[in-house]
Amino acid sequence: MSPSWLANWPLIQQLRGADPSGPASMTQRTRTLHARTSGTKTARSVCPYCAVGCGQLVHHRDDKLVAIEGDPESIVSGGALCPKGAASHQLLTHEGRLTTILHRAPGARTWTQVPLEAAMDRIAELVWNSRRTRWVEEEDGHAVGHTTNIAHLGGATLDNEENYLIKKLFTGGLGIVPVSNQARI
Repeated sequence: MSPSWLANWPLIQQLRGADPSGPASMTQRTRTLHARTSGTKTARSVCPYCAVGCGQLVHHRDDKLVAIEGDPESIVSGGALCPKGAASHQLLTHEGRLTTILHRAPGARTWTQVPLEAAMDRIAELVWNSRRTRWVEEEDGHAVGHTTNIAHLGGATLDNEENYLIKKLFTGGLGIVPVSNQARI
């Protein structure tokens, strides 16, 4: 004779034939479980890692990232992600992720935090100084108006439209000659 509490176990209820795939097969805890993406908003995105451009679904709730998964409607990947793409959630949420700008001055041994606005101003200043110091107005009697002191290599996940705008800014606006991209999508 078995104890009476044993009769309430889902396995015993299933073996006795009471609803083998329904409520009898679930514990109370199982009945309260729900998908981690329940009640989230979903945005479509592209994996940032390589030139393949696998589709991702980014689930968020209350301005917090909940999950990132493959987009089954993506014509590129059909919902599959490589190990790096599958770990995209950690790229954004890992406790060791840097969220401030760090700068190590030439010759310094330590890094210091720099406000975003100051870092952007410094980058703009350095680009403008590099452009100005190596500006070529004329070459072999022909007007060229360019600098070869600065180069740009675009990222693999930039699409053709983004690379077009970058090319216009860098060649037309700044006069940079060596501009290339890795556009594959």
